[in-house]
Amino acid sequence: MSSTGWILTLISAGIAVAANLFLRIGVDKAGGFGGQMNDILVSFINLLRQPTFDCGIVLYGFATLVWIRIISIEPLSVAYPILVSITFLLVTLGSAFLLKETVTVSKIIGLLLIISGIVVLSHN
Repeated sequence: MSSTGWILTLISAGIAVAANLFLRIGVDKAGGFGGQMNDILVSFINLLRQPTFDCGIVLYGFATLVWIRIISIEPLSVAYPILVSITFLLVTLGSAFLLKETVTVSKIIGLLLIISGIVVLSHN
């Protein structure tokens, strides 16, 4: 992958991770999501009233625009696994630091395997 592709992939992954974290925080602030079918509509309206959730949606839009640029210049079969791998790594770290989620030994091993995969893919 070209250096431009790498930079854009890191940007897209970073924006997508921020979007996920904002969405999660927004869901928590709204009191969750779901339940019975009639509760889903009420939950969705509550979510849309959360600025944090709205910010997550907007960030996802920006991440998508960057992603479209990436797949216009890089092979999808290379760019997509790299994007997903980087995103998985960053979500795990962000969730641990910002949401106080637990990072287990199995997650660490999985992350190391993912990083190994990124290294292999980048030498395509």
